[in-house]
Order: sequence, then C-alpha cells, then structure tokens
Amino acid sequence: MYIDVNGITLYYEKHGSGMPLIMVHCNSMTHSIFNRAVKVLKDHFTVYTLDSRGHGKSTKVKTLHYEDMAEDVYQFICKLKIEKPIFYGFSDGGIIGLILASEHQDLFSKLIVSGASLSPESTKEYAMKFFKFWSHIDRSDKMQIMMREPNITDDMLEKISVPTYITCGTRDLIKQSHTNHIAEKIKGSKLKIFSGESHSSYISNSRKIADYIISVCL
Repeated sequence: MYIDVNGITLYYEKHGSGMPLIMVHCNSMTHSIFNRAVKVLKDHFTVYTLDSRGHGKSTKVKTLHYEDMAEDVYQFICKLKIEKPIFYGFSDGGIIGLILASEHQDLFSKLIVSGASLSPESTKEYAMKFFKFWSHIDRSDKMQIMMREPNITDDMLEKISVPTYITCGTRDLIKQSHTNHIAEKIKGSKLKIFSGESHSSYISNSRKIADYIISVCL
C-alpha cells in the first residue's frame, strides 16, 4: 500500500491484528528484512512495515536526512490515526525512533531500538571505512548520510519518557560504549545484548527479534 506524507510517497504493508506495531528498517534495506519476524508478530499485533524514503518502493530522493525520515513516520502515524503504536527501529530505523520519541513524548506506547547510533563516531572504524569505500560505488546518498548524521544529543535522549528497550549484538558495528550511553541517558530504559550476534544477524530475516518484541510488549 502507498500513502502520501511530507511531500513524498511511502510504501508500507499491514499484517495481523491487535496493538499497533510499526517497524522501520536499516540503511540500504527495505521492509522485507522483517518478513520472517512478521510471520510471528502478526498473531499478536497489527504490524506496519515501511520502506523509508529513498528505499524500496518509496519515493527516491537526492539527499537523505534523518529528521525528514522521522517526520515521514510522524505524518504516517497521524494520517492513519494510529493510536499509541509500539515503535521498533533497526539501525537507521532506531535513529528515527529516538528522534520521534524525543520530539513527541506521547506518540508511542513503547520504543524498541536495535543498533542505533548517536553520531557518525558511533560506528566502528572498520565499518566506516567500508561505507566510505562503498559510497564511491553507490552514488545514492545512503552511505553519505552515515558520514554526516545523526547528531543525537544527551538532551534529546533525556527527553524520552516512553518505556524504552535497547538492543545490540556483541559483534555489532556500533560501538558498545555508544549503545551503553543511550541506555544510560534514557531514564528507565532496558538494555539487551545478544551474545554472538552482529549488527543484523538477529534481526534481518530472523524470528529472534520477534521473540524479543513479544517478550517486552506482552
């Protein structure tokens, strides 16, 4: 399905019934990375999976900004009149979730973020070197945005009041110290570290993240 928001068109899918759950993917991927998780989650939630602007079937844009992506999701929620959704965001999706929860404290019932970064410095050096190399091949703005954004401040994190759950893998490409910092600054948040997992291994085409979402939301 398609919906016009914030001057662009978003593609989304809707599955199941129950409490609303919005899921937003990582950089360079699409809603389809959640397909396996949705098969589990749709028995418990009304699941909305989106393609972010510049990704998948959503509108292509020349330049990406996380604030624009966050506004897309905010307007999506408002236009569909989704009441107090649970928000799950992976990597870029997690950044979007942090921005929205900071700017709109009453928007979500729960916030779950995996592998979110605070700034380009959150990414481990080896991964950033790869992104810089790949940016010369992929001429879209997907790699470039990670070199200049986000800029999530302590003040933003401290404004988040919704129940928040933060996850990462022990082999994540996001520095553990930065993930710990997010958890420390969001009052009452809970941190889950997935042993032996990478940035995406427990999320992309995996039911592990579905089981975790169910465990903290039901």
